Amino acid sequence: MQRVGIVIGIRPEKIEEYKRMHTAVWPGVLAKISDCNMRNFSIFLREPENLLFGFFEYHGEDLAADNAKMAADPTTQQWWEVAMPCQKPLESRAEGEWWAPMQEVFFHS
Repeated sequence: MQRVGIVIGIRPEKIEEYKRMHTAVWPGVLAKISDCNMRNFSIFLREPENLLFGFFEYHGEDLAADNAKMAADPTTQQWWEVAMPCQKPLESRAEGEWWAPMQEVFFHS
């Protein structure tokens, strides 16, 4: 199992919309997250910095392949069309990234 942390900004004027969206995530999106071997997926909001922190446990063998499978899913693509305008990617992210990956520096179980 691999723990994954990701971060992105959120547009201040879109915070309430983003929160509402995530109180009723589409069943097909939730199913695809599970299908792609992601468990315990959480998104946290930090205000006033307006940052979203995502965390999940990856239980598969190939995260890149499962990310590609998720990106190819039509329902997930429709969800992203609604969610992405709320988000503000970090300027420091690498080419091709939307959410920026984070390095785990501590874990205690």
